[in-house]
Amino acid sequence: MSVDGKVALVTGGARGIGLAIAQELARAGAKVVVNDTGVSIDGRPEDPELATRAAEEIRSSGGRAIASTRNAATLAGAKALVAEAEAWGPVEILVNDGAILKDRMVFNLDPDSWDAVIANNLSAPFYLTRLLSAGMRERLWGRIVNLISSAGLIGNRGQAGYGSAKGGLTSLSRIAALDLARYGVTVNAIAPFAHTRVTETIPSSTPWLVDYLATVKGVAPAETVARLVRFLCSRRARIYTGQTFGVRGRELFVFSQPRPVGVVSASDAAHVDAEFLERAFDAWEESGVLAPLETDLMLMSRDLSNPGRVRGTDR
Repeated sequence: MSVDGKVALVTGGARGIGLAIAQELARAGAKVVVNDTGVSIDGRPEDPELATRAAEEIRSSGGRAIASTRNAATLAGAKALVAEAEAWGPVEILVNDGAILKDRMVFNLDPDSWDAVIANNLSAPFYLTRLLSAGMRERLWGRIVNLISSAGLIGNRGQAGYGSAKGGLTSLSRIAALDLARYGVTVNAIAPFAHTRVTETIPSSTPWLVDYLATVKGVAPAETVARLVRFLCSRRARIYTGQTFGVRGRELFVFSQPRPVGVVSASDAAHVDAEFLERAFDAWEESGVLAPLETDLMLMSRDLSNPGRVRGTDR
């Protein structure tokens, strides 16, 4: 079963990775609802006509698209967006890409900024998944793809709100996949690495930030992420669900699922004492299972096909 003729709702779909996804799905024959509130990266009103222009661009290239500026960060807004989209037909593909940033160190992050990021980046995908998965279950077909971030998997300084929302979206993807698997609905997450307005906010202030930016600027177009989304929406990908993928230019990778990597056992619960804990942590240190504290940008500045080598160096 292809995506031809299916209605696909893409949030954050008017620029960057979201626009590339909307265009790719339209080229595959989907009827795309380009949803974008047109806000700046920190959530301030910026360009209310953004979604309209993106939909027009898709139509001018021969695709089918309509625009929506609804904000799904509230349940009422999500319901209004779903009603708009389903006026065109049942939504069988949902791509949650809309997100904002309000970065502050955790000790400086104000609650209003936290609430806004969680609402836009986590609650909105939940509302849309809850509302649209009912019809997907009835039709025994559906594709949900959530755009997450390595900031939610690994962490990054100053991104308590953004990282928490994206980490929560990763867990939501896995749990929704478990809930919907019997109905033929797949749910997957993608940590995208591409040159967008988000990467433009990253300063090249350290050697590893320079290396990280070199992995995306000019070598990691948003179109590569879009092609992965299209594949995950295809019939061929029907058996893949609950996974977290990444794509960075020519590189495609899959993230490990959370599993214990080091286990030690005492003879009984009474012997889980200070001596046992000392031995356990010594063993974990020696075996290297305790991951170092580093940011996602530090990790992703590396050549993942050769983890010991940093891009742009001879190491």
